[in-house]
This record gives sequence, C-alpha cells and structure tokens, in this order.
Amino acid sequence: MGCYAEPPKVTAFDNVDEYDGIVCQNNIKVVSLCSHHHAPFTGVAHVAYIPSKDGKVIGLSKLNRIVDWFSRRPQVQENLTAQIHSYVDLVCEKNNGVAVLIEAAHTCCSNRGIKHDSTMRTARMSGAFLDNNDNSRAEFYKFVEFAKKG
Repeated sequence: MGCYAEPPKVTAFDNVDEYDGIVCQNNIKVVSLCSHHHAPFTGVAHVAYIPSKDGKVIGLSKLNRIVDWFSRRPQVQENLTAQIHSYVDLVCEKNNGVAVLIEAAHTCCSNRGIKHDSTMRTARMSGAFLDNNDNSRAEFYKFVEFAKKG
C-alpha cells in the first residue's frame, strides 16, 4: 500500500475560527516492517500540529490515515517518523509547528539477537515544538503522558 498506492487524500480547510492551539491525535496504531531485518515493529504514534490563524487545518482522522499509509512501507522507525512529520507539515499549510513521536516494539530485538522486550522512541519536532519558546514541546509530551494513562 504505502509503497505503491497514492497518498491518502487530505483536504485542508481554511482555519476560519483562527484556532492557534495544539491539535493532537494520540495512540495512532503503527504496524510496519523493519527494512534491515524484515521483521515487524508495532506501536503507536502521537502526532500534533499548531495551525496558524491564517493557515490550514485538516480532519483529525487524516492524521491516522497519514500514519497508516507511511507505516505500510518497509523502513526503519527513524525514517517513518521523519516521513510522517514532513507530510503533516506539507498538508497543514502555514502551520506553526509539527510534532511526531513514535513508540514501538521491534521483533528484531525481541525474537532474534538480544531477545529483549524493549521500546524504541523516535521524535521529530519543528516550529514552536522545536524552539519551545511557549512550552509547546512540554505540552505535547503532557498530552502523550495523559493518553498513556487512558
């Protein structure tokens, strides 16, 4: 799918209400295949963006579709994180920042080699999440922690 199919249709809408807070979708299912060991890795993605008052917003389920589409490609988790970040940055025009955090268990660690159960975390930040002048990064991580608690 993700290698050969067209990317998901993501319609962006004018931010008519001029919302400029964090838009965050947590615990998006990730199922992918490590391109190094041809073994699956599974986990969750947390994706957020901050629209500018004159920018674009997208439907919340589109974040799930983006994660799902890129996850279907054989790759390493670091690249998956970057691909999702770049695509959200592209479709959410004039955003003030994008944050992507992926937490996944890799069967190449648990079923072969070291045989440890562990979790790999990768993150990519831009804009307000990267410079963190307004504590956006801390707020994003609080959203992630809250989502873990249920």
